[in-house]
Amino acid sequence: MAVSKFYSITELTREFDISTRTLRFYEDEGLIHPERRGRTRLYRQADRHLIAQILRGRRIGFTIAEIREIIQVYKEPPGEIGQLKLLMRKVDDKRDDLRQKRRDIDETITELDSIEESCLNRLAEIGVST
Repeated sequence: MAVSKFYSITELTREFDISTRTLRFYEDEGLIHPERRGRTRLYRQADRHLIAQILRGRRIGFTIAEIREIIQVYKEPPGEIGQLKLLMRKVDDKRDDLRQKRRDIDETITELDSIEESCLNRLAEIGVST
């Protein structure tokens, strides 16, 4: 008979380098559901896995609402297949957003270079060395 492993809030905050407030926030948002024994929260392996996935999603820029949606799709039909398809769409959207931001940044840098060059030219015209 397999013994289920529980993790304390302290173990998970240390493992993932997050605050207890963060874990409570994820619980309040309905993303994780630790078991309670009195005032103590006990996290299952599934909660630990979800925390890792939530943090990964946050690192790549997903909102809590997007993460909730991805988790929810897994729990309901069509299950994992639907979750994977949704995740692929979200990844494509995020990639497109990042590519647009990269283009915007490149444009801004080009503009700044042009402004700097104009300033240097004007300073040279009025006899100021840089």
